[in-house]
Amino acid sequence: MCLSCRPLWRALGCIRGCSKGNLLVDALHAWWEQQLELCGGGIGSHLLSAGANERLARLGIASPREGCWPDAGQWLAQAWQIESRDTLIDAMLWLAAQGERQRWDIDAAELKAMTVARRRQWEQETPVDDAPFAALLPGWVATGEPLEWAAWDWLRLAELAWAGACGGYLSDTEADHFAAHAAELLQIRYAGWSEMLSAYLRGFSLFNGVDCRAECPGEATENPWRDANTWQERLVALSEPAIREASRTALRAYRSTPQHWLQAIAGIREPELMLRQREPLAPVPEARRMEAARYLEDVLDMHADEGAEVLARYWLPAEAHHLNQMAADAAHGIHVPSQTVFGRPSREALVQRGWLKQAGRHAATIHMAEKFAFYWQTAMDSRLFDEGSLLTQGEALKSCLCHFYATPTRLLEAWLAWERCLPEPEQASLTSDIAWHLKDPGSVFHWLDWHPGEWREPAERPSLRHFTAMALVGPLNSAAWSQPQPESAREREAIRGWVEGHYQLLGADELRSFIDYMLEAGDRQEYQINYAPYTLNRERLDAEIAILQTGESEAEERNHLLRLERVRDNEDDCNELDMAAWDIAQTVDLAIAGRELGWLEPAQLARILERAYALAEKHYAGWQAYAEGMYAGFSFFMGETDERESFLAGLRHALVAWRCGAPVLAGAWASLDFPGSKPRHFAPLHIDTLPGDRRTLH
Repeated sequence: MCLSCRPLWRALGCIRGCSKGNLLVDALHAWWEQQLELCGGGIGSHLLSAGANERLARLGIASPREGCWPDAGQWLAQAWQIESRDTLIDAMLWLAAQGERQRWDIDAAELKAMTVARRRQWEQETPVDDAPFAALLPGWVATGEPLEWAAWDWLRLAELAWAGACGGYLSDTEADHFAAHAAELLQIRYAGWSEMLSAYLRGFSLFNGVDCRAECPGEATENPWRDANTWQERLVALSEPAIREASRTALRAYRSTPQHWLQAIAGIREPELMLRQREPLAPVPEARRMEAARYLEDVLDMHADEGAEVLARYWLPAEAHHLNQMAADAAHGIHVPSQTVFGRPSREALVQRGWLKQAGRHAATIHMAEKFAFYWQTAMDSRLFDEGSLLTQGEALKSCLCHFYATPTRLLEAWLAWERCLPEPEQASLTSDIAWHLKDPGSVFHWLDWHPGEWREPAERPSLRHFTAMALVGPLNSAAWSQPQPESAREREAIRGWVEGHYQLLGADELRSFIDYMLEAGDRQEYQINYAPYTLNRERLDAEIAILQTGESEAEERNHLLRLERVRDNEDDCNELDMAAWDIAQTVDLAIAGRELGWLEPAQLARILERAYALAEKHYAGWQAYAEGMYAGFSFFMGETDERESFLAGLRHALVAWRCGAPVLAGAWASLDFPGSKPRHFAPLHIDTLPGDRRTLH
């Protein structure tokens, strides 16, 4: 018998050799015996139960000779390094959901898209010692060989199920479940026996780095099941509904917890997680634990003393709402401006914004939820946080995603659409990995428990009105994509330093009093009292400037002089524009900081946001006028500094991004109606929006 046939013979052999018999596996065995005879076989076969032999005889299929596999356990240890039930199940779940095929599929797709020169570079950069398939794959791509080899994984899955039963690691029923799962995946993918055999031999070749496709014929003239229709008819007849349904139930039971959900999502960025499907919460090696802890601290600035609740800062429902709204508008051909008085976005940012129309049908929550899942998995692996709190957040994420995406296909399609629209700079794109999971029937996403249960989310959603009010901060701070919550002691220290350093506020009472002052009077009143009168008397203004320019003066007097000069020159239209936006933006910024410090309760924050919303509605008609007022106030009240021009240029650049929605995630103005203005945005075609959006289609 040819060497390449032996693993396949075991895979297709009597997987249920010492049990009640499985018609599908028995039939596969009988067919393979015929193939082996054509290949010069003549080997011994394994024991089928009498019931299986009788059923095969009724089907007109010759029964194999009796035998057994007494050294199954030894073979598992030598060939797979499997010496326990747990490691066997780990391997079978991996073969079903990922196997060798994922890397081969993705590399093949990338090779197809490469130029000849780039393909040669890939061959030089991919060491054959570490990746034997690299010796064959580029040539197959170039010559048009069918890039299909999943049978290599799924037939080995059946092989391990049989070996596990013979070796005492699996019960007959468990072996049945895995074997039937392998058979179902094979039937989904292949139209006939010959196609399956060819795919297996390609996989065998890639695994070993040696082309073995010609060692065994792909067509057998004596094969009575060669016809595609016969293949389907026989498999349908042999795959009894009860057996298949029991197999599906069993395979889903292995991936039934919310932890499996988060592991599957995080596994897109870290495919090695698919080796841990049996028990996603099992302890990890110390090296992995330390790596996770370093990532949390160095990249995410998450620390053990902050508690698991700190993970909620990465749940960004307002970001998803912003993306949904931008995509809905783009799909209807409605775009925010591409030009402002402050400048124009880069061509790349405008191109990115234009891509959004491709995602209009898909809820955007997965775009931020997948990062949340990856951070959650990393936090769990670090063992630095309370496991119960993390599990609660994981259950909430599963509930939320199950409500927004009715099926795994819908979730993966949405993820792929948004990944294409919003690639991360300096990060490898996930599109190939997502597309693979969408296409592969064995992908773990298709075998998760898809029941939403009670509606839950990892953190609270702000209302649309309060999100709009928080957006009034504009580029004075990064966009607030979630409901502000008290931060950890470490974060509070940094925020307190900023509040004290910039505003000399030392506690909650001083903060609340200052916010009241900003909403009622603020810097705009100082301009009206101390500077606006000079616009009516130029001679007095020039005299005051001349006096201050003579001799040395204190910092406060120098700043007063600078502001008088700005009034004289009407710099940035400070004498013509309403600068209330400068006060509103500072107020919202301080209110969010006050909530993060624990100085404001939720109800207090809500009242401040309502007052800021009403003040913006009173003073301005839209975001452009608001932006101009903010810029004028920032420019006018800036203190003495050599970096003035740099600061102003940075603010102009940021205002362009916020106003135009380019880059898309720079800020939220492009997706929000200005306070009090007439609604002008199109409703998204799904329910993934913020509370208070009356245009939502349910």
